[in-house]
Amino acid sequence: MARAFILVMDSFGIGSADDAARYGDAGANTLGHIASACAAARPGEDGKRSGPLRLPVLSGLGLGKAAEAASGDLPPGLETEPVHGLWGYAAEVSNGKDTPSGHWEIAGYPVPFDWGYFPQGQPCFPRDLVAAIVKEAELPGVLGEKHASGTQVIAELGAESVRTGKPIFYTSADSVLQIAAHEEAFGLERLLDLCRIARRHVDALNIGRVIARPFVGDETSGYTRTANRRDFAVPPPADTLLDAMEKAGRTVVTIGKIGDIFAHRGTGENIKGPDNDALIDRTLEAMHRLPEGGFLFANYVDFDTLFGHRRDIPGYAGALEAFDRRLPEILSQLRADDLLIITADHGCDPSWTGTDHTREFVPVLARLGERRGSIGRRETFADMAASVAEHLGLAWRGAGQSFLAGSADVRRP
Repeated sequence: MARAFILVMDSFGIGSADDAARYGDAGANTLGHIASACAAARPGEDGKRSGPLRLPVLSGLGLGKAAEAASGDLPPGLETEPVHGLWGYAAEVSNGKDTPSGHWEIAGYPVPFDWGYFPQGQPCFPRDLVAAIVKEAELPGVLGEKHASGTQVIAELGAESVRTGKPIFYTSADSVLQIAAHEEAFGLERLLDLCRIARRHVDALNIGRVIARPFVGDETSGYTRTANRRDFAVPPPADTLLDAMEKAGRTVVTIGKIGDIFAHRGTGENIKGPDNDALIDRTLEAMHRLPEGGFLFANYVDFDTLFGHRRDIPGYAGALEAFDRRLPEILSQLRADDLLIITADHGCDPSWTGTDHTREFVPVLARLGERRGSIGRRETFADMAASVAEHLGLAWRGAGQSFLAGSADVRRP
């Protein structure tokens, strides 16, 4: 029996989607703009890396071809022939451009409803919402209450938060309430408990996630966020590929924040790590022991949190190259009948205005034995779930259409 793997390069879009203008993202292109900036940069100009973007392994899997098909332009430096795999790109049909929408759709549940969002302006949160959370959590009050970059708001309000005992509440263009507090002065477990309380109170507003953002440091040295982030997401309203795996008695391993995104429903063994490199290590370990018929679902978040949202083009480029250098280790673990899919959940163009995600097409790069060639444009991310379900022989009829042979009985959303 075969195995299957989906690896999500968080925020790695490859060109603005057809409906990008609806989200203010017409012209966004995470990969294209990074590659163009690298090609145009003078050696040593950015202080971190220099020269064209070098992604030989991803290019060999068809990344350049997928990007050209999605955007109309071949990113500089990604010209590779021949291609050793199946390649294409996918459009998102879910509402929103946040993490749950993208991941749920990859797993076979396109989001048909509108998420709740907090408005611009300060304070951005409803008075009764904040009052209820403050009362139940026995807080002296909260700080922030605005749209903000996480690193900037901690730099601005970290010292006051430590001094007063008030956590920092902030949001973004996504459906999210983020709560930052000092890991030692406020307490990590207390912060997680606070987020659980907030999760219950935002359910009525249809907010996708409450995110704990612990930080450390002091006023003299500055404040930095830690790897102990935790996402408290609303569970998907319907079954996903993960539920189908669980019902079939299959082994599921989830790497990174996948468990949090699906509210730990059907996510099997959940393994975390502090950064992409550690998460790749955990992926390799899990691949080595994943049994026949098993499924591994991984998210590599550094592209998004450390570089996309911070609009750090050279940093994002360096992270892509580091991931590419380690891909041969992953490919070497594949058996002849394993299906590997490398994709993304949305874009986060570091050249774009603001600090939010961007509505983009995502790559779909697959390895399955000796199969080669284009799988074309996929009309929903859910085609990846349908392909995994077919490959593993699951009795699952969620959204999507398999890009593997013999998929006529799998329906579209």
